[in-house]
Amino acid sequence: MNAIAKAIDTFNECFGRLVAPLLAVITVIVIYDIAMRFFLGRPSDWAFDITKMLFGAHFMLMAAYGLRHHAHVEVDVLKRLLSRRKQAAVELLGYLIFFVPFIWMLLTYGWSFFERSFSRSETTYGMIAIPVYPVKAVIVVAAVCLLLQAIAIVIRAVQELRKEASA
Repeated sequence: MNAIAKAIDTFNECFGRLVAPLLAVITVIVIYDIAMRFFLGRPSDWAFDITKMLFGAHFMLMAAYGLRHHAHVEVDVLKRLLSRRKQAAVELLGYLIFFVPFIWMLLTYGWSFFERSFSRSETTYGMIAIPVYPVKAVIVVAAVCLLLQAIAIVIRAVQELRKEASA
């Protein structure tokens, strides 16, 4: 079980490090658009749509990496007052009751959202028609990565409960 949790952590760590430089690409596009606006008096036709899509993709794809590193907001004010066993039980219940059903809904609705967009070859409404379905596919990829990371967290919580029970 611990090997599964470590494999999930490694996957999300590598995936997060692969996606992180996307922020530099977004920055370069924004600077380009600002320069076009400043020097030529006319922004590009595509930069706003692209940066919006890339930022959304970056945000979603980095969610599992953030969860792996506990970068998300948690209500641990009371939890840290509990014993390690009770913390693991609260974490286990929280993930099973709230997180996993939410991610399941994100997967289910995200897939139909992507599928509809793909089947219609949906594009943006700007002067340049940029395909939208790749960004909508990001919802499904992010949900899978988040679900995997939740599985790793649940595995660790179960291990903590077993360790405390046997001690």
